Order: sequence, then structure tokens, then C-alpha cells
Amino acid sequence: MSTNKLKKILQTEGLTRRDFMVRATALGVAAAPASALWSSSAKAATPNKGGTLRLAIGHGSTTDSLDPGTFENLYMQVVGSTAYNQLTEVDNNGDLVADLAESWDVTDDAVVWTFNLRKDVEFHNGKTMDADDVVASFQHHMGEDSKSAAKAILDPIDGIKADGKDKVVFTLKSGNADFPFIVSDYHVAILPAKDGAIDATSGIGTGGYSIENYEPGVRTALKRNPSYWKQDRAHFDAAEVLAIIDVAARTNALTTGEIDAMDRVDLKTAHLLARDKNVSIEEVSGTQHYTFAMHTDVAPFDNNDVRLALKFGIDRDALVKTILRGHGVVGNDHPIGRSNRFHADDLPQRPYDPEQAKFHLKKAGLDSLKVDLSAADAAFPGAVDAAVLYKEHAAKAGIDINVVREPNDGYWSNVWLKKPWSAVYWGGRPTEDWMFSTAYAEGVPWNDTHFSHARFNEILVTARSELDDAKRREMYFEMQKILSDEGGVIIPMFANYVMGLSKKVQHDKLGANWSMDGFKCIERWWFG
Repeated sequence: MSTNKLKKILQTEGLTRRDFMVRATALGVAAAPASALWSSSAKAATPNKGGTLRLAIGHGSTTDSLDPGTFENLYMQVVGSTAYNQLTEVDNNGDLVADLAESWDVTDDAVVWTFNLRKDVEFHNGKTMDADDVVASFQHHMGEDSKSAAKAILDPIDGIKADGKDKVVFTLKSGNADFPFIVSDYHVAILPAKDGAIDATSGIGTGGYSIENYEPGVRTALKRNPSYWKQDRAHFDAAEVLAIIDVAARTNALTTGEIDAMDRVDLKTAHLLARDKNVSIEEVSGTQHYTFAMHTDVAPFDNNDVRLALKFGIDRDALVKTILRGHGVVGNDHPIGRSNRFHADDLPQRPYDPEQAKFHLKKAGLDSLKVDLSAADAAFPGAVDAAVLYKEHAAKAGIDINVVREPNDGYWSNVWLKKPWSAVYWGGRPTEDWMFSTAYAEGVPWNDTHFSHARFNEILVTARSELDDAKRREMYFEMQKILSDEGGVIIPMFANYVMGLSKKVQHDKLGANWSMDGFKCIERWWFG
């Protein structure tokens, strides 16, 4: 058992040999076998080249598009992160590193950011990337007519211009210490420009793989880019990404060898899948969370006492135990995870309290409540079961939740953002400002609760430009409290990323900033 723990440490923690041996001693593993394990791991960590990776994703829709501004499910996030690059990247240790920008500089007030671009980087069509491509790629997401999901996070940009061929200067409306994180967003891919604009659906990027065939929500075929500038990445000759929504079908494809990797392992059967000698279960903790989002401008959710009644009417511990099978932690009705820098650790955890729920119903002038909750397992694994459990919990408070089982196909197009109360999956964001600006700032496209709160929006702007960490922490704490107490989102749990891999698939430490190794699985993994 101790040896198995050491293997997991090697896969997830990225320790030095000295630190690894210290951990081995603490676990009671003798020096000789621990050293052998380290040596075998080091050998396995040397990537091999070749082969075709077959990857199954439990997301995807026939309405998907190659326009990076529209990416909203894991299928497109993986495909996009394989074909495209951004200016910066969050690596597998959670650190911000250079990507298409090799370095950047900033003024003392954090208002003007200058990014120095890598030279001689080629797009899949042979065009050499330059500053004009970067400017046009960003402008695609900006402006009044933009429908991009990145519009809100780029709104702080007041101006962007090329300074020669290899330098881009961003001037912000106000200081933003997190701006280099913002430009790593998977939506803000750099595409080739022509006459000052990009063809957003061309699928042409600078990534490790070019798109050979694309069937929205079905299958994408990718071929290694021979001109890729990252010599230590893109080890497979080719890759195939399949949208297989049904978890049983994904699991069967993995166990029969039809695919090499899958996301979103069924937690109910994970322990059984782990017994397969050809399969490895991989798990990392990050900012992924599952929610029930209410439109706060639609009755009865426009009454905060109704929202609080629904928040007190759910047993979070039961959901973590039953739905996640322990592969996660309870949430507290705000989207900032424990791994985030400014997580409000001392914010009291809201308990399951039917009597308190009844109290808030009464304050709302109600003796009982009946509401529809839309759910499908396309929202998150076990979403329908979670909604049914929630129904049972809430019934003790006089709340009748009618679980509307929606079709998996098209869920993200036809239900999310459209139905007044629905189950939702969020991957989280690396910074507090990024998460809040994406989903909770007033008027942003992905504000799936239609949340509008003057104080929240005021602090959001102030905190963004504050360089004093102590003051910034205080402001982000208040924002988390506002969402927990007044927001329209119920966040019962933060879920680990649990993936299934063929044992021939090898990798370094897995990134936890997004699923599937930070969406970079095809670029980072290899066959042993």
C-alpha cells in the first residue's frame, strides 16, 4: 500500500529525488525499493514519439464551432488547446509560463503591458506569426458586436497595438495584476490575420497538431505539426478526439482498447475499473465545481429568501459522499476553490438545515414551494442523480423540486443560460478576478444566474487593480460572502478530475487548472 502511495506521489507531486526519498522514509518504504521506483519513473518519464492517441470526451455538441470565442465544453476546449496557442500558459505545476509570448513587461501601475513574441513561429498554413495576428485575434473577442465568451475578461483592455513585428502593447482601463493570466484563457487563441481580421472558424493555429477533419460533437482528427516550435511536446503522430457522452459507452471503449483515454470516469464504478490490469485511474484536485444556477431575475428566484431556502435545503456532505464517492469536497455557494490564492477559508460553511430553509420560505411569504430543476448528465457526471437527491433533501423543508430530465445532446445550447434553474459544470479559473469576471459580473455572457449586485461589481473593479495582497484578500473574501449569501448559485461540491487511461499512456505531473491535464493532454502525453 505504501508503494502504491509513492507511485501516486510520483505521478502528481513532481518532487525532487531528495524530497521523494524523504517521503518514502515517512511512508516506511526502504531506500532500495524507493530508489528503484524513482529510477523506473525517471525512465518512464522520457517521452517516446509516435502512435495515434484515441481520446473520448463526455462533452460535445453538434452545434459546436471552431471559433475559440464559442468554446464552452470540454470537447472543444481539448481540440482548441491542441490546435491553438495563447500568449501565456498555466503549466502542470499551476505556474504561469511563456507560450507565444516569450516575455512581458509592465509599468508600475500595472496599466501598460508589453508582450515580446517568439520569432519564427508558423501557423499550420505556413504563415509566420507576428504582432498583427495577435492584435486581430484579441479584437475578435472585443467590441460591442462581439458574442465571444471572452468579451467580459478582455473588457479591461482600453487599447491594443503592434509595436513592430514581434511586440504587442496592451493599455488597460485600470491596473490589473492578473493580466498575464487572462491572456492564457483558452478562448483567446492566436489565429492568422488577413487584412486586419481573423477567420475564426478556419481551425488554423500554431498548435502541436493541425485539424485534418472536424465533425462537430462527433469526431476530430488531428495530425502532428512538423513545424511545432515546442520540441519537447506533441509526441504522438496523430490524435483522434471522440465525443462519447454516455459514460458506460466511454468506459466500455476504454476497457476493450477502442480508445486510449477518457475523461469523467463514472465514480460509481471507478473502483471496479481500477481493477483492470490495462487501465490506470488518474485523479487530481483543482477548481472544478458543480452547480445549480438560478436566474435571479425570474420568479421565484428573484427573492433572496427563496434562494436561501434552497441553499439550506441541500445536504452537501451527502452529495459529496454519494455523487462524488468522496472524490471531492463540499462547496459553500461561491466558485472560489480551496486551491485558489484568496479562498475565504474562514467563511462559515452553510449546513443542511430544513428548519432554516422553512424560516426563509416563511420570510418570503410562502408555506411551500414547487420549482422545476433541469438536469442532464451532460451537465456533470451524476447531475440527474444529484438533482433527485436534492429533491429528497428539500422535501423536508416543504420544497417540491420537479426534476426535469433534459436530453444530453444540445444541453449546453438549449438548457444552460436558457432554463431558469439548471445543473451546471464549471472548470473554475486560475484567479478570483477571472472567475468572477467570467460568470458573475453584471451583463457578461456567461452570467448564468443573471446576478446583478452593485457592491459586488464595485469591489470587483477595485480589487482588480489593488496591488496590496492583504487588501485584495479582504475584498475577495467579501465577494465570496456576497455570492454565498445573496447569489443565485448553489455550489454543493468541488469535484476532482478523474480520468481513465490505458496503461500504455504516459505523462508527467498532471495539471489541475483544467480537466485532461489543463486541456493539454494530447500535447503533453505519450505512449510508453
